[in-house]
Parts: sequence; C-alpha cells; structure tokens
Amino acid sequence: MEEVEKKECNCGPDCKCGCQEGKPCTCGDKGCKCGDKCSCGCGGKCHCKSGGGFSRFLAGLLIGAGLCAAGYFPGYYYYQAKMNSNYVTVKGLAEMDVKADLAVWDLKFVVTGNDLMLAQQEMEQKGQMILTFLTEQGFSPDEINAGSINTNDLLANPYRSNDITASRYILTQTVTVRSGKVDLVEKSLGKTGTLIAQGVVFDNQYGSPVSYVFTKLNDIKPKMLEQATKNAEASAQEFAKSSDSKVGKIRRANQGVFSILPAEQTMNSSEMTQINKKVRVVSTIDYWLE
Repeated sequence: MEEVEKKECNCGPDCKCGCQEGKPCTCGDKGCKCGDKCSCGCGGKCHCKSGGGFSRFLAGLLIGAGLCAAGYFPGYYYYQAKMNSNYVTVKGLAEMDVKADLAVWDLKFVVTGNDLMLAQQEMEQKGQMILTFLTEQGFSPDEINAGSINTNDLLANPYRSNDITASRYILTQTVTVRSGKVDLVEKSLGKTGTLIAQGVVFDNQYGSPVSYVFTKLNDIKPKMLEQATKNAEASAQEFAKSSDSKVGKIRRANQGVFSILPAEQTMNSSEMTQINKKVRVVSTIDYWLE
C-alpha cells in the first residue's frame, strides 16, 4: 500500500479534502490552500493541528488555575479565621498628681432673735464683718458674692418646740468666695476664729465649707492616654513572650473613665476637700498577636 502523503493546508470554512484509499491526500479544488496550519488526512476532512493543541493547552491551564484557586481560598480563609481569634486583651493604668485650681468657699452664718428688725440689723453687721475679713485676706470684690438672707419664723412651724425661751426668728445668709487662689483660701479658712470671737456664728452642719475643684482635666487627657497605652502594650508584650508570639497592631481600644481621687486616700476622705488630688484612668486594649 502506498503511504499516504499529508500536506499542510490553511483551513477555510468550506475546506474538504477529497481522498481516496491508496492515493496521496491532496488539497485542491474545494477551498483548501496548502499552509502550515492544517493537516489533510484520509476521511474527507481537514483537521487543524494548532487549533486543537491550543484548545487543549487552554483547557489544561484553566483546570490547573481552578485547582489552585480551590486549594488557595479555603486555606486563606482558614488562616484569616485563626488570625482573627489570635489577640490578647490587656489593661493599661495611668495616674497623675494634680492640684486644684479653683476653690469655692461658702461662709454660712446665722443670727437669731425675737425681734425681726433687730435680727436683720445684726445680720447686716455680721455680713459686713465677713466682707471686711475676706478683703483683708487678699480676695478681690469680684471673687466675693453675698447671697440673700433667709428668714425662718419658728411660730409658723407646726412642729415647733414648746420651749418659750427659744428665739422666734432664725436668719441665715451665705457669703461665697469663688477664687483660683486655692492656697489663700486654705490659709484664710484657718483664720475664721477671729470672726467667731467677734460673735459670728457659722453653720457648717453639712461638712466642709470649702470645695477644691480641678478644672483642667481635658488638658492632661492626651498625655495620660498615651501613658496608659504604653503600659497596656508592655503587658501585652509579657503575654506574647509566654505564647512565642509578637504583638501586632491595636484591634480595639476603650479609653476608660477618668477618675479624680484624693491624694491622701484615708477613711471617709473626699477629693473635694483636698487641694492635692490624683487623676486615674484605666484603658482596655486588644492587641493582635502574630
């Protein structure tokens, strides 16, 4: 049998190679032109070499890419899930000693008597004595405010005492000092004995007459939060050492509440009665562990 010769042809839409057994395969009258893109084999059709090979290559490439993606994405999301659960929660404490910058001093005094007019005159005299005392201590008039006089008629009280010797009228007034001179207030408070010696009766039944206030909390917040964050990170580093990890970025942070406490924390102590105070904040921070 004569070996069939295969020629290279450029396939067209109507390319058919007529071929007879035992005869060479020729591309001729029916739209085929010899080239390097197709092979004319027996069976009456032109078959493209490169077209079939490229298609198989492309299909293989797509299948390989699909297998890679099928293996990558589950592994990626598993890794992310593990990373998202790998963090530590720590607390950072920051404290700062501060001094009150505002004092509010209430000098509440009382006058009693059975004659309302005389009691009122005495009230005015005692009030003037207090104003003079404060001015001599170094307080300016705009730092001193005299409140209204309150009058209490005991006979108008249905639950009054039957003591006939008791004074009928009780007059009270409050002179308020509002000043940034906190040291001067504390010093002057110890000199009120001179007023008592002159007959001024103070009503301090509700505790200390002075409140010391710290008003510059917003000025120190940034510095304290920075210190609290550093302390929290130091704690996170200790946790990381024990787990052979590395501290990453902050996952979540809560600055906490700023508290103003008395510098001397004794039983029943109040920060409002102390000039020196302590500001404290505890921040809660989550750090990623890598």
